[in-house]
Amino acid sequence: MHIVLAEPLGIRQELLEQYAQEVEALGHRFTWYPDRPGGAGDLLHRVEGADAVIVANYPFPGEVVRGAENLRYIDVAFTGVDHVDIGACKERGISVSNASGYSDVAVAELAFGLMLGLSRRLLPCDGATRSQGTKDGLVGTELFQKVLGVVGAGKIGTAVVRIALAFGMRVLVYNRSVKPQLEAMGATFVTLEELMAQSDIVTLHIPNTPQTQGLISREMLALMKPTAMLINTARGPIVDNGALAEALCQGRIAAAGIDVFEMEPPIPADHPLVGAPHTLLTPHVAFATEEALERRAAIVFDNLKAWLSGTVQNQVC
Repeated sequence: MHIVLAEPLGIRQELLEQYAQEVEALGHRFTWYPDRPGGAGDLLHRVEGADAVIVANYPFPGEVVRGAENLRYIDVAFTGVDHVDIGACKERGISVSNASGYSDVAVAELAFGLMLGLSRRLLPCDGATRSQGTKDGLVGTELFQKVLGVVGAGKIGTAVVRIALAFGMRVLVYNRSVKPQLEAMGATFVTLEELMAQSDIVTLHIPNTPQTQGLISREMLALMKPTAMLINTARGPIVDNGALAEALCQGRIAAAGIDVFEMEPPIPADHPLVGAPHTLLTPHVAFATEEALERRAAIVFDNLKAWLSGTVQNQVC
């Protein structure tokens, strides 16, 4: 079998070489690339002839799926797979796995980093300090006893609930189904409309699907308190970012911490959130910690070895 790692995994060279040697010791050929592809054509060139491909979050369109004639397996080094043309994979009978669970802690922690950064006004405080300023006009707010609305109660949402309760926050959850273990911890399940209206902070932890695209719409944003903030470390298309920027500019909500956008960063200079006030923007780094990337690699190569032995694990297609 020919296995191709089509883009970097962000791990130490020696660790990657160790994984490569393990695959080659099983009698397979392993090819890896040290940089991201330069477009769909370059990606197709890299994966032509491959039986299995490892890809992180680089778009894997149908033209590549259909053009790689030998391809039988895509090992996605990411939780979400919305960047892979799953329909084309189903057409060709290509199995797809993901690396669900590797970044639960990392994403949950960044969500709280954004909350703390905004509530304590860390960027303005840093600017004031560097320009010989004081705390005047920079009094923040606490997370303690605030109402946190968690949209999505999967692994990441559950991790967020645990941290929020440790902070002494009251937690509301919107999810397709009620989870008794979270209720036992002290969370309350409500409708999305109730969550948006009652929360001091709303944090998103759901996948990007046809059902969730645009879920946080202009109408949903209008339900939020003027003192509330929105945190998105999930997927950009879940939020109407134009409406969000408008709400921030008009003072209809207080702040937003955003890690994900309609496209992978770099985002354009004229993106509506770039000029919106009271924002803390990060370039899709929620998943990116040293520990999470090493966990991801371990899951990905475990998936690969399972497939090579005839079993598809962590299967999404």
